[in-house]
Amino acid sequence: MNKFELKTEITQYEHSEELPLDEQNLLSKAKEACFNAYAPYSEFKVGVALLLENGEIITGSNQENAAYPSGLCAERTAIFWANSQYPEKAIVKMAISSLNKNNKLSQLITPCGACRQVMIETELRFKQPIKTILDGENKIISIDKVSDLLPLYFNADELK
Repeated sequence: MNKFELKTEITQYEHSEELPLDEQNLLSKAKEACFNAYAPYSEFKVGVALLLENGEIITGSNQENAAYPSGLCAERTAIFWANSQYPEKAIVKMAISSLNKNNKLSQLITPCGACRQVMIETELRFKQPIKTILDGENKIISIDKVSDLLPLYFNADELK
């Protein structure tokens, strides 16, 4: 039997002003994107802003549907749009924010498993880490690479 330890490095901030200016801007765009969410069922709005290596900022928001599995999370909405419009441009950073039904910042949320898998595959595809900033009511956390969010990820390339 072998045991091993997984290590995740997270930086925590109390205020967005502690972030570099480009990350403050990205977080602001993610907060704005929350208002574009279509969330009549959950009343939980998520906004994402991606910074591409060419300097473009792409935003996305969650989009619900009465046929529940037909909706899509904000992270995948933004990543899929970025990959379809800029297929050769890596995502350098992403910021994620959320609002509750009263349009107040909710507790810090993390991407769901499906979004984490899409994020890691995007990171692997471009062979470049995606710094991820998660916005919460009482703290902001920053993670330097998606593999810290999903350390035991599925990698189809390893099956070849």
